[in-house]
Amino acid sequence: MPQFTDSFAREFYYLRLSITDVCNFRCTYCLPDGYQPQGVTNKSFLSLDEIGRVTRAFAASGTEKVRLTGGEPSLRRDFIDIIGTVRANPAIRQLAVTTNGYRLERDVAAWRAAGLTGLNVSIDSLDARQFHAITGQDKFYQVMRGIDAAFTAGFTQVKVNTVLMRNLNHNSLDTFLEWIRPRPIQLRFIELMETGDGGALFRQHHISGEVIRERLIAEGWQCRSRERSDGPAQVFHHPDYLGEIGLIMPYEKDFCASCNRLRVSATGNLHLCLFGEGGIALRDLLAADDQQQELQARITASLATKKQTHFLHQGNTGVTQNLSYIGG
Repeated sequence: MPQFTDSFAREFYYLRLSITDVCNFRCTYCLPDGYQPQGVTNKSFLSLDEIGRVTRAFAASGTEKVRLTGGEPSLRRDFIDIIGTVRANPAIRQLAVTTNGYRLERDVAAWRAAGLTGLNVSIDSLDARQFHAITGQDKFYQVMRGIDAAFTAGFTQVKVNTVLMRNLNHNSLDTFLEWIRPRPIQLRFIELMETGDGGALFRQHHISGEVIRERLIAEGWQCRSRERSDGPAQVFHHPDYLGEIGLIMPYEKDFCASCNRLRVSATGNLHLCLFGEGGIALRDLLAADDQQQELQARITASLATKKQTHFLHQGNTGVTQNLSYIGG
């Protein structure tokens, strides 16, 4: 089966697979009122067998990197089994998770032993009080201990996701830089994105990552080239720092030109874009092992409808009411 490719000659090496939309944090930009079920029960999320089948189908069409997302993926009781199931496929060379860090300290060594190769932890402030205000959880020091535990477990780099917000953390660059100077952390500033539920917050706090980029370049940071299965971050390095800075700027011109990732929701729908208008059902083809070719064919046919770009600039957030719904 050929590599998944769309009508704009973009090739897709990277699957973001949501395994739950449940989250125990209440981040202001995502779930300020806490988790609200989307008309499904926990039993409606993809099963271990279904996860194995969908990742095998992607791998057979060239996917070499999978990221487990949510919600908070580690809330699944079978999370370690999920890691093992995905990594059992030798074609999947990288398996990462995006986590709020809640269970990192306790479980990260077991995750690595099961086959996890990459780790993204969401930390929007290095001030414990502000962290509590943003996330609704007084867990800052627990999450920070979790990052230390990740290094102890053998991870050579940890990526930290920070949603860039005007008047909340955009003036904290010096603090973040001092944090990563002696640590192999890739700190990724992600521009606040408008969602269906978050229009007012977006208008109040959105700021372009350009303000960070201009300063980095002025201070001698250099941008390195991307690998084909990398995410969308522009990554900067500096000889005086063990850490790196990544910038994810979805409102920048041509952001979508290098798109290399597809998304599958926790209920088995293929999403061609985080901000698309709807999902393509795959679950009816995940019931048995003998439907892999049909599954690959459906995904291939769907890619013909993938748009050249998102429509965030026009304020069109598509089906994405919040970032836990598809997996960010």
